[in-house]
Amino acid sequence: MYRRHGNKLGLVFLAGDLVVTTVAWFLAYWTRFGLFPSPDGIPDLHLVVGALPLVLVLATVSYRLAGLYEIHRLREMPRELGVVFKAGGLLFVLVITTAFYRRDLYESRTALALFFALNALGIAAARRLVWRVLRYFRGRGLNHGRALIVGGGRMGELVARTIEKNNWTGLEAVGFVDEPSRRESRILPRLGTIEEIAEVATEHEIDHVFVALPLSRYSELPQIYQALSDILVEVQLVPDVPGFTGIKPRLMEVDGVPFVNLRQNPHRGWPCLAKRAMDLALGSAALLLLSPVMLLLALAVKLTSPGPVFYRQGRTGLAGRQFGMLKFRSMRVDAETRTGPVWAQPGDDRCTPLGRFMRRWSLDELPQLFNVMTGDMSLVGPRPERAVFVEKFRRQIPGYAQRHQVKAGITGWAQVHGWRGNTSLRHRVQCDLYYISHWSIWLDLQILLMTFRYGWRHKNAY
Repeated sequence: MYRRHGNKLGLVFLAGDLVVTTVAWFLAYWTRFGLFPSPDGIPDLHLVVGALPLVLVLATVSYRLAGLYEIHRLREMPRELGVVFKAGGLLFVLVITTAFYRRDLYESRTALALFFALNALGIAAARRLVWRVLRYFRGRGLNHGRALIVGGGRMGELVARTIEKNNWTGLEAVGFVDEPSRRESRILPRLGTIEEIAEVATEHEIDHVFVALPLSRYSELPQIYQALSDILVEVQLVPDVPGFTGIKPRLMEVDGVPFVNLRQNPHRGWPCLAKRAMDLALGSAALLLLSPVMLLLALAVKLTSPGPVFYRQGRTGLAGRQFGMLKFRSMRVDAETRTGPVWAQPGDDRCTPLGRFMRRWSLDELPQLFNVMTGDMSLVGPRPERAVFVEKFRRQIPGYAQRHQVKAGITGWAQVHGWRGNTSLRHRVQCDLYYISHWSIWLDLQILLMTFRYGWRHKNAY
């Protein structure tokens, strides 16, 4: 049933895309020769009409090759702008090549460039609209499906909550199957045992089965698949990997062999270049705007206590490399002579009066903009720690070392949610791993905006 609905939806998208392509084809012609008349004259409209059938055939081939019609109920509104431009680019190349080969009379390069832009933008907008309409109707019961969950523990409850939260899938989790002795779900009824999957699925008209077992029970998978072999339902395995990796897994396929990527640097390639460009642009602007404030703070530090203006402290950054993090000096020069490396405490007598004020308002962190410009840090990322603490925390907290997959930051997801200073280190690491797993330029911008709104002053900064 799901396969049939996916095929129907794919045909709906194809029909809509071809309508958009037709409109873009004529609109590009009218835009080019209506707004910017050519000195060589205007091609006859019948030439444009005559070329349209071939364009639509090439469009169908291009769109399918680009993967625009890989439709599935569990796939949220695709982030498909890149795929749409890929499909439009392929169509553009095919149309140009065909026009050159056939020596068509209608082969305006400007019109074809306009067609590429209008077609890509039109398809992206139309598909976004269709997805919104589909989500609306699915959320109100259209194309409804019933789901059964294998496993009533933590993973099973996670799947149930996810289905309930994302009603755009049109799925309803009706219950779970598991052995009576196992921990039972608090949010769904147990409908039977694993051996009774076929009977339960038939009785409750199940369309979709989610296998959501903890890793320790993966030896039961052959038994489960055997029980599912005689019923016509879609089956999804929900891998229990985030619990021990802390990072969102990604599925890849090479020559038909699936691979679950448990760890990779999310800032490789163009994302790394984009993040670095943002750091340089916004970091330069921040230095320019804040330079008067930094100059006044430097003068105040020099006049209120003996010692240097800046304090360079060794911190652990990307890939575990050490770098010197700059701060305005907020403590006495001999602050750690007796104590050694320790975290600051409330009322810490090592702080100067000005230093206590700067720490409360995070003003002592401003020189780290220079670390951003030199590439040791980023504007956004996990806060760096000293090597002595890194080694200690690495032994205490699973996944702590994964924070060093990305550059350290001046601010981060943990800081804007209040986990800074002497607060729960485990919650801080969880926030850092969430940031690494879900990183995007937009998330960085969101964190920067939240920092301006919430992050300058904090009760735990001392």
